[in-house]
Amino acid sequence: MDNPGDPPGGNALGEFLRARRAALDPRRVGLPDDGRLRRVPGLRREELAQLAHMSIDYVVRLEQGRTRRVSRPVLDALADALQLAPDERAYLFTVADVTQASPARQPAGQQVDPQLQQLLDGMHDIPAMVLNRRMDVLAWNRGAAALLTDFAALPVSERNLIRLTFLDDTYRSLYADWPRAARECVAVLRMEAGRNPNDRALTALVCELTVRDPDFRTWWASHQVRGPRQLTKTYRHPVIGTVTLDVQQFRVDTQPDQQLVAYTAPPDSPSQESLRFLLQWSAQPDDHTTNRGRRD
Repeated sequence: MDNPGDPPGGNALGEFLRARRAALDPRRVGLPDDGRLRRVPGLRREELAQLAHMSIDYVVRLEQGRTRRVSRPVLDALADALQLAPDERAYLFTVADVTQASPARQPAGQQVDPQLQQLLDGMHDIPAMVLNRRMDVLAWNRGAAALLTDFAALPVSERNLIRLTFLDDTYRSLYADWPRAARECVAVLRMEAGRNPNDRALTALVCELTVRDPDFRTWWASHQVRGPRQLTKTYRHPVIGTVTLDVQQFRVDTQPDQQLVAYTAPPDSPSQESLRFLLQWSAQPDDHTTNRGRRD
């Protein structure tokens, strides 16, 4: 198994540097073709050392995990040499100093404040839910259940969006572009693993997905990372057909590890009409998707 818990206990910094070095085309950084056969794709260690203005030995020690605490100028030089995107740069700084790790783990049974649940229930026109940093679904409203899945019918241990994306065929079929959505999930999880290296539940989730899904295993090994950003997702829903929605994400001030996620459609768009129909359909008396995650 490819170190499923790299950030939660392995050499996250070294693995990340190797992955980003292998992914960078030497021509992109202006290196000439010296005629030597490249045994592996991407930059050689000596080329990274040259671009970052440091010794090859230091790069080797970093990649082998023999040097963990790294100065900001060195990290900036490595990030510049590897042409890291903002999320990747943030991840590099997060995993470079393991002595600054986050608290060991989240409380096992996170609760959603009653006021937040009341807000969810009052959002009649907007599917919404509350997630923690591992993408566990802590609470949801009727619209979210109608749009995605009946979370109340799932065991608490299976109410995780990333787990559902990879291991639940029905949930997986909702995505119009599953590979793209799944890769985004892996990148988000990798970022959170770097920020919270001692989260045992997160490590267990990564281990399970690494063992059970080859795509997850491949994408996890690529060390792609992504932080919060504006998202648009297209679903193929069994009731309303194809619908494209904006995914809004809001941090919960009273619970730093929680976020409110809401799904909206552009005004006067076909997707808005479809979403409105779905919400009306889900409100019928015989519907069984109503729930409150905090009561389970």
